[in-house]
Amino acid sequence: MNFYCNKQALVDAVGNVGHAVSGKSTLPALEGILLNAAGTSLSLAGYDLDMGITTNIEADVREPGSIVLSARLFGDIVRRLPDESVFVSVDEKLATTIRCGKSEFTIMGISASEYPEIPAVSDGVGFTIPQNTMKSMIRQTLFAVAQTDNRPVHTGIQFELENNMLRLVSVDGSRLAMRCEQIQSQESLQFVIPGKTLGEVLKLLSEEETPMSLAVGRRHVVLEIDGYAVISRLLDGEFLPYNKAIPQQVSTSIKVKTRELIGAVERASLVINDRIKSPLICDFRDEQIILSCTTPLGSACDFIAAEIEGNTEEMGFNSRFLLEALKNTETDEVRIELNGALSPMKILPAQGDSFLFLVLPVRLKR
Repeated sequence: MNFYCNKQALVDAVGNVGHAVSGKSTLPALEGILLNAAGTSLSLAGYDLDMGITTNIEADVREPGSIVLSARLFGDIVRRLPDESVFVSVDEKLATTIRCGKSEFTIMGISASEYPEIPAVSDGVGFTIPQNTMKSMIRQTLFAVAQTDNRPVHTGIQFELENNMLRLVSVDGSRLAMRCEQIQSQESLQFVIPGKTLGEVLKLLSEEETPMSLAVGRRHVVLEIDGYAVISRLLDGEFLPYNKAIPQQVSTSIKVKTRELIGAVERASLVINDRIKSPLICDFRDEQIILSCTTPLGSACDFIAAEIEGNTEEMGFNSRFLLEALKNTETDEVRIELNGALSPMKILPAQGDSFLFLVLPVRLKR
């Protein structure tokens, strides 16, 4: 096996597929990247048995073949090569020579026969969507995915597609995030993609309206983005019936500038740290939000102007959960809806309902 290819194209491909490589595995091949040279292209793949990322780049293939190379070592080498054409050759003993300009390395590879087969989704159904829309939808729900849960299905985001409406939902026991968008698709689908996978997908998506596609099969999903294919297992299990957790009644409605509220929450939270779990108290009254907190470190109080309709209310919240929800609104102004001190806070856009975040309150000691 030997081929020539562009250095920067190789660096980009190795870096991106490397996100799917297993950090440590009992199967050494999984700690490597699979390279397959044939025709006029070089294909690269990383796979950790849960998620795989594959891509192809142009190459001048003189002798076809395949090899598995250490993702860490191969990646470190190609990133530091001069900006010239890269030549890679593999001999019968799997010794791999990498040459670029005056630089030359020889590293040992692993037979491609030891690399596990990456699943395919040949009979999948799905849809296309602009990359910037999907990026926003994932970003606005990924923060509420459970990191650890007795129900693994909650470590992912549920995708729901019906009547040309795509909805993404995540829950972690203390909060909920939901993002909706109209798309052109007659399909009816429901599935859960692991949060880890979507975190890597987020890195590949651009802020442009360039389309990406998603196809889902019985056990796996494949997302195709600008020449990359991300293949992931789906999560099994019954997702929380989240509609029952969303309050239907509203006793207090607030409109507030998002940046101002974020700033006030950050200031009032300065006396809270990881060891001190004191709640942030939010008092909604008299056209203002008063934020306060008292801990062994000290006390803090801040307030901002707001438009308030309905009952006055005093509630306690985990400051980090509240802050993460506000920072993911991506809007200048938000609408907050309350239904009593023990009911979840609803955070919505000032106009419309493209997203909905729930943050559960903390019971205050009286």
